[in-house]
Amino acid sequence: MKLFVDNLTNVDVSYLDANRGLVGESWLTGIMLDGKLDQQSMICDFGIVKRNAKQWLDENIDHRLVIPSQMPGLHIEEHDTQITVRCPHPTGGEFVCTAPQQAFCFIDCDEINNQNVAEWLSKELSSTIPGDIANLTISLQNEMIGGAYYHYSHGLKKHDGNCQRIAHGHRSKIEIFVDGARQPELEKEWAQKWQDIYVGTLEDLHNTTSIHDIEHYHYRYEAPQGKFDLTLPTSVCYNMDSDTTVEQIARHIAKTLLESGHTVTVKAFEGVGKGAIAAYEQ
Repeated sequence: MKLFVDNLTNVDVSYLDANRGLVGESWLTGIMLDGKLDQQSMICDFGIVKRNAKQWLDENIDHRLVIPSQMPGLHIEEHDTQITVRCPHPTGGEFVCTAPQQAFCFIDCDEINNQNVAEWLSKELSSTIPGDIANLTISLQNEMIGGAYYHYSHGLKKHDGNCQRIAHGHRSKIEIFVDGARQPELEKEWAQKWQDIYVGTLEDLHNTTSIHDIEHYHYRYEAPQGKFDLTLPTSVCYNMDSDTTVEQIARHIAKTLLESGHTVTVKAFEGVGKGAIAAYEQ
């Protein structure tokens, strides 16, 4: 017999990729259990499955930077409660991130993809579900998006929860309207501009430095969970003069597109099924 829970939760992460750099991602997560029926004619109680699995995912992978520990060129340093991850960036520069241990999730593979992460999650989660379970399988799916979308990473130092981690991200769709009419071409342009982008706050920009003759931004801030540093080539960064909450992102895009005599409305998503709407008229 099999027991399944579709759409168990959404997982929002960023991950390192040798070809793309820092990638924001959102996964729809499901779970399937194989086992025998107990005295209640159940494999396992749905409530227990959902609670235990969701709690584990929230604590161990959600809003973390997922690192393929076997990726070529990767260097990991541990000092006290901080970890530094360094690797070549596909632009020719470098990626460097220093953060508390709980900001990272290390997976023993050479690249991050749905299959590798799902297999790791299935193995790690197996011990969290009580009952006579013969096999546990986690599935990771991407939201089906018909229009434009982008992968972005950011960090929110003022957030009390895990959003304060400097490199977590989302795979998000965007909808843009001018005078009430949908604008697919504008959506596509913005999605291309923000493909695999780091959206930074100017207040957190510590300095600009050159590595291998390539200009890099160095972001730094301190939040309730600890100290965070991130260095990336400037070509894959987009700075805003505000926090990078989805509310501010929607507002920023709408104001950037605003033209005299028109009303611009931006519906910006933060991962799956949530986001903010900003509308401006000039």
